[in-house]
Amino acid sequence: MKPQPSAHWDRIITHKSGLFDLRLKELVKYKDLLFLLVRRDFVAFYKQTALGPIWFFIQPMFTTFVYIFIFGTLAQISTDGIAQPVFYLSGIIAWSYFSDCVIKTSNVFRENAGIFGKVYFPRLVMPLSIVISNLVKFGIQLLLLIAVIIFYEIIGQSAFNPTIYLLALPFLVLFMALIGLGFGMIVSSITTKYRDIGFLVGFAMPLLMYATSVVYPLSSLGGKLKMLILINPMTSVIEGFRKGFFGEGEFGLYNLIYLIVFSIFTLIAGTLIFNKVQKDFVDTV
Repeated sequence: MKPQPSAHWDRIITHKSGLFDLRLKELVKYKDLLFLLVRRDFVAFYKQTALGPIWFFIQPMFTTFVYIFIFGTLAQISTDGIAQPVFYLSGIIAWSYFSDCVIKTSNVFRENAGIFGKVYFPRLVMPLSIVISNLVKFGIQLLLLIAVIIFYEIIGQSAFNPTIYLLALPFLVLFMALIGLGFGMIVSSITTKYRDIGFLVGFAMPLLMYATSVVYPLSSLGGKLKMLILINPMTSVIEGFRKGFFGEGEFGLYNLIYLIVFSIFTLIAGTLIFNKVQKDFVDTV
């Protein structure tokens, strides 16, 4: 029997590729899969719940009330003249977005090992879908913050004092997404060999929040402690939010430059490490 001529393939999948062979063009070809995964993550959050999407509002509101009681009433920590509900809420929704991106992205390999081992698609689609789906949640909670600000304006207790830094809001959100994506990919790559890291991240993220100006203004700190808190890039993001919305907060050109450099470096490092590990992670997960 004569051998059949070789078939014409439009795609050849091989594990042999360089560290910088990221195949980013494939992400465009798989955009439908990306949108499908975003929809899955978004719907799965409130599916089979009695309150549905209302949970997007309940969680930050309940956390805000707790912070008002503990840090505002009992500890009497200053909020720089900003109304306590909007002060805490602005920090909560920003930190929640970043925290969710890191925690959920860090579990990409472990939770999707079965899919990765059977079907080929650009692995970067998974962490990207997590960041985008959480962005939708962040957008909804941002509307809650705006609604609370409007409420204070109606009752005559002005909470909205916009500055030019409000124009930087889209960039601050972008920096949060890039840093969360980068850190998440680094952690997910490490957890392919050391699963303990995944549990550690889930435990550490709530504690790391206190190293960010979520429950206190940066102006209340001084000296080395203030510089230490500023190392956390989310401090600059949250201070930028408050500077833009309320006119209070320590945010300037140096903070913006730091965020740009930090987010780009984290994204590049995370992508390269993720790309290196995803080639043979099935053997270790």
